[in-house]
Formats: sequence, C-alpha cells, structure tokens
Amino acid sequence: MAIRLEDKQQIVSEVNQAAVSAMSAVIADYRGVTVTDLTALRKTAREGGVYLRVVRNTLLKRAVAGTEFECLGPVLKGPTILAFSIEDPGAAARVLKDFAKGNDKFEVKALAVGGKLLPADQIDVLASLPTYDQAIATLMSVMLAPVTKLARTINEVPAKVTRCVAAVRDQKQEAA
Repeated sequence: MAIRLEDKQQIVSEVNQAAVSAMSAVIADYRGVTVTDLTALRKTAREGGVYLRVVRNTLLKRAVAGTEFECLGPVLKGPTILAFSIEDPGAAARVLKDFAKGNDKFEVKALAVGGKLLPADQIDVLASLPTYDQAIATLMSVMLAPVTKLARTINEVPAKVTRCVAAVRDQKQEAA
C-alpha cells in the first residue's frame, strides 16, 4: 500500500525524535509472527518504556541519519521491527529477548549502543544491564557497606566489655 508523502515525513520525524532521545536500539525480523503475538509484544514494550515500531527500511534509514543509530543502515534488509530503549539502556533488549524465547520465527538482527553496531548474539550482555533503580540500589549498598562495618565495629567494643563483665559475674557466682 502506498503511503502519502506527508505520512512518510511524519513517520521519519517521529522515529527521528525517538532515536535522538534513545539510549539503545534493537532491530529484529518479525517474519512469520502472528498479529496477536505482535500485539502482545507492543503491549509489553509500552509497559517497559520501549518505543517499538515497524518501519520501512528506507524511511528508517532517513530517520536515523545524523543520530548515533546511523550504524544500523547495513542491517536494514527484509521486514524490520525497531525497538528503542528510552529510559533504560537494556529495556528493549530484555523485551525482545523474552519475546524471542517464545517465538521461534522472531529473530533479533542487531543492536546499537553508543553509535556502535553489535551482533545479535550480544543481546544477553545488553539485556543483563541493570535498570536505573537496580544500579542505584547497588551503588548505595556499596557506599553503605563501610559505614555499616564501622558502626558494627564500634558497637562491638561495649558488647565485648559487657560479655566480659557478665562472664566474671557468672564465675564469681559459681565460686560463691
């Protein structure tokens, strides 16, 4: 079906805006996946903060031109579904990886992070990146560990004295 020029310009503009604000991108081949499954994928992507769109390759090349995702150009062949991680760099990789587990026909083609094109087998690395909240929690636990250890060490001195006095008391009671 032919798309009007105005619609093409709108699609390119929308995808370009998403590309400018995105942290990472994942490209996949959705050939053979049912509409019901794609609808479920779109719902999961929305819930995960992932921009998901099926775009013609020529429009996608124009949309990512001048962005850090321009490196995706050589991979754009055949039916392509595009996922941009907007808030969390690993969100799109997690969503598409989980979807690919349940759908044998769904195939991840490539990833792009920081202007670098990565092969599809690197999706596990990108998907295992912690979310923002997980990274903050890890950082806080690392920062809190020395303070906690110091507090325990300082608290241990009076506890040792108390245990020593109690042991002397018990020893004197037994002797009497």
